[in-house]
Amino acid sequence: MEWSTANAATTVRHALQGWAFNVSRRDTVEAPEEVRAALKWLAGNTKPVSALEEPQEARALMNRIAQKLDGKPAAAATVKRKRSVLFNVMEYAVERKALVTNPIPGLKVRNPKTVRAIDKRVVVSHKQAVRLLGAVRQQEPAGPRQVAFFGVMYYSALRPGEAVNLRKADLNIPQEVWNEDRQRWEFAEGEDGWGELLLWESAPETGAAWSETGQRRDRRELKHRAKGETRSVPCPPQLTSLLREHLRQFGSNADGFLFRGVREAGQLSESTYSRAWRKARKSALSADEFASPLARRAYQLRHAAVSTWLNGGVAPTQVAEWAGHSVAVLLQIYAKCIAGQEATARKRIEFDTAWRDAA
Repeated sequence: MEWSTANAATTVRHALQGWAFNVSRRDTVEAPEEVRAALKWLAGNTKPVSALEEPQEARALMNRIAQKLDGKPAAAATVKRKRSVLFNVMEYAVERKALVTNPIPGLKVRNPKTVRAIDKRVVVSHKQAVRLLGAVRQQEPAGPRQVAFFGVMYYSALRPGEAVNLRKADLNIPQEVWNEDRQRWEFAEGEDGWGELLLWESAPETGAAWSETGQRRDRRELKHRAKGETRSVPCPPQLTSLLREHLRQFGSNADGFLFRGVREAGQLSESTYSRAWRKARKSALSADEFASPLARRAYQLRHAAVSTWLNGGVAPTQVAEWAGHSVAVLLQIYAKCIAGQEATARKRIEFDTAWRDAA
């Protein structure tokens, strides 16, 4: 089959991403004829890596990764991430003797300014969070299975990959007993409902084609932690009740994982919980709230948890430990979400001014 220029860019991307750059797939899955033709064309029409030793070639590459497919500028965070990846690719090329030196450090480029601080508009209040969790619960048949999943992000600041990977054995929470008179589950006498979750592994969704196991998710160490390190986070009574309810109704799968879809034997997929979250926002929020950035992603429930801890007066060192951040990064990211700082600063200024006037 000869190379066709029709839909060339799309075919080239498909050939590179689906086969040339995918080690496991290119060795196990036979490429379609069109892909084989595209790869053959690329082999004869691609510049050698050594061309990047010319500054103009390296700069052209740096400029290109700062753009989206449509030619418009990419987001600052995307550019920063791609430059980091490109730097490591060049280091690998040096290691493989394809380049003499890494050309990236020698380029004078302006680093895009990235915004790390959380936008206060995305952080839900407690009332809004309760409404959203209630809206998830109303989505039969899948919703009730996901309430506690969103709950661990809101009440204990888990990342989605950590929440998906939560097992029954990771829960250290009190039992509930049935109160026949009140017709409800309650904590046993002497229990305040507080517990803890022990996190030791995360399972971000990478896609089966790119994972090391061929599964949709790759299990790995916690973010900012060495392999085998754990992180303990508090489990407040509200979350304890959600988790106990989940265990009574749905239990865990054969591997001990708590959260899965109605038809999913394995871990809960990102597409499943994202769909439920979109529906919950539409149902629980006002038209203005829905149109705003408020909790647009389920991940932002974690921001609400961390903000609640900080505004509640918990020491930043403790919050950083619970959230899995360094203190410096924590304060940089959540500085705008700490309520009361501006009012306190104004009072200090007023006091200082009054002191000078009196003098």
